[in-house]
Amino acid sequence: METNIVVVEDEQEIIEIIQTQLKGLGYNILCFGDGKKALDFIQSNDGKDASQTSLFILDRMLPSVNGMEICKFIRLFNPTKTTPVLMLTALSTPEQIVEGLDAGADDYMTKPFDLAILLARVRSLLRRRETSNRTPENKNVLRHKELVVDMDQAKSWIDGQLLELTLSEYKILCCFMLSPGKVLTRNQLVEYIQDGPINVTDRTIDTHIFGLRKKLGDYSSIIETIRGIGYRVIGHD
Repeated sequence: METNIVVVEDEQEIIEIIQTQLKGLGYNILCFGDGKKALDFIQSNDGKDASQTSLFILDRMLPSVNGMEICKFIRLFNPTKTTPVLMLTALSTPEQIVEGLDAGADDYMTKPFDLAILLARVRSLLRRRETSNRTPENKNVLRHKELVVDMDQAKSWIDGQLLELTLSEYKILCCFMLSPGKVLTRNQLVEYIQDGPINVTDRTIDTHIFGLRKKLGDYSSIIETIRGIGYRVIGHD
């Protein structure tokens, strides 16, 4: 199956570098230097062309329409709502990174960037898309080695040993297991676990993460802290 990557970037030098490297890996690359042209492509042919896109690489500062708006549209538009988005931008403060991730980006890199790291991030996002497109034997059972979460039973185990988790800890674990390799902001975790009588703020997320890590023991290393932003969960097969 062909891998199609759409790059939306207005700096020609960066376009040429990315295009050369990704084409060398065998990927099909389509580039846009204008935000409106990228949006027109996404919406063209009722989204059928965009639905074949495996990954979007977006700059934030673009002519006509900025990358934040494009990212938000990708997440709302049915043909592309599950397509990975990597933001590549010079806007590098923790607040700006959180804004990009909250807009729907799966990952965020700042300029200037290391080309080897960019290619590694691209491969990681493509692997995650391939994994999510597979039809699992039971999509409600999530696994990472000997860590198992059964979403039908709302229970989790390590090496067959039942974990005694609070409801918030269990929901956070589910969110992590459903999003391998993805950077999750505290705001995103709050939105995921907030429900009914449970009152959660971004300030309490760290407390829940601390408790979850303690109960995961050796598996706590799957949760990586991204200082000032949130957490990244190590991908799993």
